[in-house]
Order: sequence, then structure tokens, then C-alpha cells
Amino acid sequence: MLRKILPLTLALAAIPAFAADYAQTTGSSLGFSGKYQGEAFNGTFPGFATTFSFDPAQLATAKLDVTIPLATATTRNADYDGELRGASFFNSRKFPQARYTATKFRSLGGDRYAADGTLSLRGVNKPVTLTFTWTPGARPVLSGTATVKRLDFGVGSGDWADTSVIPNEIKVTTKVVFVAK
Repeated sequence: MLRKILPLTLALAAIPAFAADYAQTTGSSLGFSGKYQGEAFNGTFPGFATTFSFDPAQLATAKLDVTIPLATATTRNADYDGELRGASFFNSRKFPQARYTATKFRSLGGDRYAADGTLSLRGVNKPVTLTFTWTPGARPVLSGTATVKRLDFGVGSGDWADTSVIPNEIKVTTKVVFVAK
């Protein structure tokens, strides 16, 4: 019996491991924060969608894809939101969505990782690194942060390009709860 099991076990061990595929589920959030004339503001992107292929032991096969509907951006302040979705900022009529994709991942030790990806926003593609923690389980969680230089993407043009009014660096935070696909 052992002679039959041993070759099968060795054959299974030789099969390469592939990353698990995940889809976003309830309890997920994608937010941004900055300052306007020194006053802090926070916003969210309801309706964002994330798919993730990830195995911490196989980072070379990991893939992250996030679609962000820009017209859903909200700070819960009607004045801010109208301007935010308008031509000077996201211009959500012309550019209805942003997208973040990453295929290069690094371990930062423990349960911490970095995803080196590309943010496509307002027709501009720039590198952005997302640092995150990974909590495995039946409903695994990715919790991360990134810094986006808004002026690199033309967000906040004209008078809004003044970094004394709104700093160039905007913090992005996310908590994505997943289920296996």
C-alpha cells in the first residue's frame, strides 16, 4: 500500500501551486483623505469592484484588479462632491472609471506585502504601490494604503493645482473582504 501512495504523493507535490482566486464581498471599503485649506476631508468610492489572485507562498502568480467608478466618489458634502466629480477633478463624465492593476508583489515580512501596480486615472497611467496586510481565512481580508500624487493625473487642475489649498499627496485606504471564486 505504501508503495502505491508514495509515488502518488510525490507526483502531487511536483504539481505547482497556483494562487487562489478571490472576489470582493460585503464589508469592503475604498476611501481617500486629504486636506482642503488645512481642514481634513475623507471620501469613499461606493461601487468599486476587486478581484484578487493571491497565495503568499507564490507571489509571482499574484494579480490584483480594482475598478473604481468615479461618479460614485463621495465626501458626504454636496459642494465637495459636485466639484470632485466635475471637470477640474475626476471629470467623471469623460472618464467614468479609474482602474488599479498589479502583477508584481513583494513580501514585507510577516503578513505584510506590497503590490507594485499601475493606476489609470483620467487617461493617465502611473505607478502606485499599495502596501497591505493579508489576513487569511474563510473570508480573507486585504487592508492597505497607498499615496497618490493627484497632480500626476491632472486631478485638481486650474486654481485647484495650488498645493497650499489641497496637497498633492492624497492617501488612499482600503479594506477588501473576499470570498473564493
